Amino acid sequence: MAGFDLIKRMFGDHGERRAVPRSGEPKEACVLVVDDSPTIRAVLGKMLAQSGHIVLKAADGESALDIARRDRPDLIFLDIVMPGMSGFAVLRALRHDPLTRDIPIVMISGNLQATEQFYVQRFGADDFMKKPFGRSEVFARIEHLTRSGRLVVRQRTVEEAVPMEPIPSDAEHAEIPDIAMPDPHDMVVPPAARD
Repeated sequence: MAGFDLIKRMFGDHGERRAVPRSGEPKEACVLVVDDSPTIRAVLGKMLAQSGHIVLKAADGESALDIARRDRPDLIFLDIVMPGMSGFAVLRALRHDPLTRDIPIVMISGNLQATEQFYVQRFGADDFMKKPFGRSEVFARIEHLTRSGRLVVRQRTVEEAVPMEPIPSDAEHAEIPDIAMPDPHDMVVPPAARD
């Protein structure tokens, strides 16, 4: 029995591990997830909500800008390849707006082109995360931004309270995968990266 307890302590119980706050991770950050894929929004939203963060979601760039200006999240995960307004265009608009210019932004993409990282840095993103990604990578990005001083959870007044997303049932949560895989359309090089 002692051997089993040792193994359990070394590798941890995944359910208990998610309930324990990670070191270097802020509490109750308001995070906006922007991706045209409902699966990516669900997976990333699940990961963040399980760690006690408030999650907002947008399926396109225009909605993302509206939500970012209205709710001023503490952090944004932003997909690069989206129909309509690309992630690069959203990033530029956020950086030019006095209300949103200081929000840390992590760009995400399943595109196989390494040039995206260059463009992400050039346009002012704080970090880049490639699909597929799992919990450890998401929280490594959050911890890095926190330790560097870029991610600071601001206290909100009652008037600034962020509307909560509907909480999925246990069955709905069980249906959401733990790894975010890229969609096929993410494998195409966006026009902004070709220039």
